[in-house]
Amino acid sequence: MDLDQFIAAVEVLRHPELRGRPVVVGGDGDPTKRGVVSTASYEARKFGVHSGLPLRTAVRRCPDAVFLPVDADAYEAASAKVMSALRETHAVVEVLGWDEAFLGVETDDPEGFARDVQRRVREASDLDCSVGIGQNKLQAKLATEFGKPAGVYRLTGENWFDVLGDRTTDALWGIGSKTAKRLAGLGITTVRELAGTDPHVLAAELGPTTGPWLVGIARGRASAVVDSTPHVARSRSRETTFQENLQDWARVRAEVSKLANRVAGDVLAEGRPAARVVVKVRYAPFFTRTHGRALPAPTTDAHEIERGALAALELFIAGRPVRLLGVRAEFSR
Repeated sequence: MDLDQFIAAVEVLRHPELRGRPVVVGGDGDPTKRGVVSTASYEARKFGVHSGLPLRTAVRRCPDAVFLPVDADAYEAASAKVMSALRETHAVVEVLGWDEAFLGVETDDPEGFARDVQRRVREASDLDCSVGIGQNKLQAKLATEFGKPAGVYRLTGENWFDVLGDRTTDALWGIGSKTAKRLAGLGITTVRELAGTDPHVLAAELGPTTGPWLVGIARGRASAVVDSTPHVARSRSRETTFQENLQDWARVRAEVSKLANRVAGDVLAEGRPAARVVVKVRYAPFFTRTHGRALPAPTTDAHEIERGALAALELFIAGRPVRLLGVRAEFSR
């Protein structure tokens, strides 16, 4: 189950006058500031506005769009209604995030079950969703994209290559642009070509685990186990985008210290010790690097987390202008 244009849809429910207009949600809602798009309505997507796009670029592409600030509390509340409705189906529900979940169910009428899911979600939240049907989670996940908006689509081994065979490899869930480029460098550009590759050959190029796994997903193979165990965060992070580039590395250190202490507060509230700290630096104009350091021992101590963050910062090239900083603490378990 995948909620359609979720964040934008929640905002339209709150502001009915925006229905049918291009809506962009991101940052504090001011497109003249630095920040990125969290989501865009279908009307805005027609202009090339998408998640992760800088807000300043979004307003150039779609100057008539309505820009709104992110309101995480509202989205969490709407998501909770949806997930509660899904659990009432008595299927096994594995939550992926605010707007997605797998439902494990055996039925002779999957389309009928899917339409019942859509009805329940709409009654609970006034939101529309798309439902993908598959023999495993990979197939179901990809099927939702063919069902959008507010539709139902079945993708199984029978129609896998008819639907996906000639698409580029990054059409597969789990393959991003970097991996697709590496595959293209090996002469593998389509899902069909990847599926026909000898796993042992790809293992030699991309590793003994990654190579065969990529061939497997290209053949439509994946886990069919839906796990209702609540998600446990593996890390806590904080980041800040600066409206003016930081030129002074002493200021960069000070900002990393602030972020590290905020993260330490989150770690303490979680009640689980952090074992590693990772720092993210986005240089101007938009070049991102990360470095991490293992802590001497798992800890919730703010001083140790700050020290680890500053040690990781030392691995970066100082002196270049910085537009974004982030600190992530990874839990030991």
